[in-house]
Formats: sequence, structure tokens, C-alpha cells
Amino acid sequence: MTIANGKNDAPIATRTGGKAKGIVVCWFLGLGSLVSWNSMLTIGDYYYTLFPKYHPSRVLTLVYQPFALGTMAILAYKEAKINTRKRNIAGYILFTASTLMLMVVDLATSGRGGIGPFVGICAVVAAFGIADAHVQGGMVGDMAFMCPEFMQSFFAGLAASGALTSGLRLITKAAFDKSKNGPRKGVMLFLGISTFAEFLCVLLYAYLFPKLPIVKYYRSKAASEGSKTVSADLAAAGIQTPADNQAADVVKSPERLSNKQLLFQNIDYALDLYLIYVLTLSIFPGFLYENTGKHQLGTWYPLVLIAMYNLLDLISRYLPLVPWLKLESRKGLMIAILSRFLLVPAFYFTAKYGDKGWMIFLVSFLGLTNGYLTVCVLTTAPRGYKGPEANALGNLLVLWLLGGIFSGVSLDWLWLIGKKNAF
Repeated sequence: MTIANGKNDAPIATRTGGKAKGIVVCWFLGLGSLVSWNSMLTIGDYYYTLFPKYHPSRVLTLVYQPFALGTMAILAYKEAKINTRKRNIAGYILFTASTLMLMVVDLATSGRGGIGPFVGICAVVAAFGIADAHVQGGMVGDMAFMCPEFMQSFFAGLAASGALTSGLRLITKAAFDKSKNGPRKGVMLFLGISTFAEFLCVLLYAYLFPKLPIVKYYRSKAASEGSKTVSADLAAAGIQTPADNQAADVVKSPERLSNKQLLFQNIDYALDLYLIYVLTLSIFPGFLYENTGKHQLGTWYPLVLIAMYNLLDLISRYLPLVPWLKLESRKGLMIAILSRFLLVPAFYFTAKYGDKGWMIFLVSFLGLTNGYLTVCVLTTAPRGYKGPEANALGNLLVLWLLGGIFSGVSLDWLWLIGKKNAF
């Protein structure tokens, strides 16, 4: 397949070939985009044992987000000139190395607490934030001009990382809880598996994904529409694109909307993502670890709550695949997202007066609405745009999503401020 003079002569069979494989690969790439961070959240019970005075769940989340948001802002501004292949591979490699470093820090300190090891863990978490901005923005921008099923599968993989890490954490806790240094052994095994998953994503993105026929087709189409971010991935797949200095017989790249124009046209979608994650991260995970009281489940209680959130978040991301269940109305999405804020008083009164059954129900509903609404917004917004515009819009939407996460994490501290009197 060769692009010349802005034309793409790929037959229909080539355009759709490998779609099923692409969906599976996107799922694994989504898994790798959050498995490291979800590993941090899921072993929160271990870090609360080592660092009981430092509020690890809240502090680590607050460390993570500025690095993710700041890096994403830079990358979104420069996205049209960034080599997407190098960006995504660098992100997955950084995830792999950082997850491995968590194990190194624990081994080097022999599992001791104290300010030194905690600062080391915070440094690793900052690297997670930088990697997240590289991968999530790069992948969403890349898939924004491909078929919606790729985007849905990628975000299902993001949710699956939470569900799988929660399930694996419950298994390792049960297996090692009664043995000597059991919690630490479980955490080390857990992190080792997460490191391997990240390394697998490096291989999948670098060698398998760019060679799928359907991916070649969409990237070739984007290149013909003026996108320069896909050139390295096309070259890796053996596809030639016109060089910038080939002038005479090459059609001039069509004009594209600026980032400012794209944002103004899609400001409601950007606000949708911001508000979804402001609410979710103001509750999850800090509130679940520190504001739900003591129950018969003991140290298992926050793990069960997080597992239920992750499970329902995963299930809900498949609901938009059913056409009559997918919400595409811009007004309908905004109404649904604003209605979620009723969960704030619901969580407050349930933590104060309710039992664990009601709390599990609320956490499940939080996860259900989070995943469903996220996929509805991100599969609807890029529709109708050219490749370079869809890529830019994908990056902008991820920027607002991360902005919502940062705001939510900051607001989460309000629960802690009122904990002494309210709970």
C-alpha cells in the first residue's frame, strides 16, 4: 500500500482486515495504560501499613496528577509535530521501568516505612504520571480517526486493568496473608506480574499493531489528509508517504481546524469528561480507604469496594456496543453527567449512617456510570473530523479528562478535612 498524491487505493478487504485482532490489541494496550497506576491503588492497604501517617492513597494520587496533567498539556499543544510512535513506545517503556522500580525500592529498603522510602515511591508515581500523558493522549489521538470499536476496546482495557488488579490483589492477599511477611510477598508478586504486562504492551504496539491491515488503512488515510504524526508508524508497516520536500506533484496538505476551533466546537464534550472525573476522583480511591469506617470485613473492606468499582466500570464500557443503549445526544450526556453529582450527598450519608451493603451498591453505581459515560463521549466526539483534526481533538479531550481527575483528587481532601467531626 502506497500513498501518493493524497490518494489511497486500498481495496475494501484491506481496509477491514485485522479488525478483530485490532480490537483485542487495543484492549491490551488500554490495560497497559493503567495497570501500573491501578497496581498502586490496589496495594494501598500495604502502603497504609508502611506509611500510616502519610495518607498514601491521597498523597500518591495528588503527586501523580500534576505530572500527568502538565505533560499532557505540553503534548496536546505540540501534538501535530510529535512522532506518535516514539511517544507511545516511550510511554509504555517508562511504565515498565517505573513499575519495576517499585519493586526495587521495596527490596532496597527491605519493606521498611519512613520518609525516605515514601519519597522514593512518590518519585516513581511522578514517572507514572508522565507515562500516562504520553500513552493515553497518544493512543486516544491515534484511535480517534479509526473505527469507534478501537476506542471502546481501549477504554474497556483501561477499566479491565482495575478489575484484574483488584482480583489479583484479593488472590495474593488470601494466598500470603497468614504467612511470614505475607503482605509484602503478595505485593512483590503482584508488581512482577504488572511489570510483565507493561513490557508486553511495548511489544504489541511496536511490532503487531502498526502492521494490521485496518490500522494501515486508517493511518494512510490520515496521512493523505495531512497528518504528520503517523509517518513513523506507517514506515514501520512498510508504507511510503510523500516527503515534505517533494513538492511539484504532491497535493498540498489540506487545512485543518486549529486546536482552539476544535475545542470551541466540542466544549460540551470536554466539560462532560471533566465533570465525570471530578466526581469520580473526589470519591475514589481516597474516600473508600479513609472515610468508610470500620466493618466486619476489616482490611478486606476497601479492597472489596475498589474491586466492585472496577468490575462495574469494566462492564459498563461494553454497554455502548449495544446501539439502543448508547447515549449520543449532547444534551442527554450533559444531563446524565450532572445528575451524578447527587452521589456526593449519597456517599456522605451512607458513610455516616448506612451499612456496607449500601456502600457497595453506591460504589458499584459510581463505576457503572463512570465507564459508560466515558465511552459514550469519546466514541461520539471525533465523528466527522479529518484524521489530523480527530487526533488533535483526542488529545484535547484527554487533557480535560486529566484536568477533571486532578480537580477531583484535590477535592477528595475535603473528605479528610471533615472526617474528624463528620464520621
